[in-house]
Amino acid sequence: MAIRPVLRMGDARLLRRAEPVSGFGSEELRALLADMRDTMQALNGAGLAAPQIGVNLRVVIFGVQKNPRYPDAEEVPETVLINPAIMVLEETIKDDWEGCLSLPGLRGLVPRFQNIRYQGYDEQGALIDRTVSGFHARVVQHECDHLDGILYPMRIRDITKFGYTEELFPGQALQDE
Repeated sequence: MAIRPVLRMGDARLLRRAEPVSGFGSEELRALLADMRDTMQALNGAGLAAPQIGVNLRVVIFGVQKNPRYPDAEEVPETVLINPAIMVLEETIKDDWEGCLSLPGLRGLVPRFQNIRYQGYDEQGALIDRTVSGFHARVVQHECDHLDGILYPMRIRDITKFGYTEELFPGQALQDE
């Protein structure tokens, strides 16, 4: 379909709470998801939330096979997740580096719950219910934060662990966000 421009931090639309989706299987939803997939793929993203392309709906997509932005990450199945809910399964938190398509060129050390259960719906309205951990859990939490107007720098505990990728990781071949 189309590669859409990704809103960058500072755009007030990224700070809104997104609205629930009520109509599944519509042509509008199919077109939105096609544009989100094209955009995420073109930018080597691990995920993308509808608000990042200016659509104020509770829709995220994610999936990681081999990704140059996350060379050591385990695979995450390609998923459409609509109207998601996250339940924390245990209080174990791990700090790890994150980037975001809305903050190109930047990375930050972000605390996330290690083990979660998430529920939501696919594009046809079928229930998704998964229990996940590690990088998969991190990706889901990051993308779902976008639906509540939260960008990852808002979660960083030590601001000295936030900066430009090439400054934080000199000489490493991490691609731009």
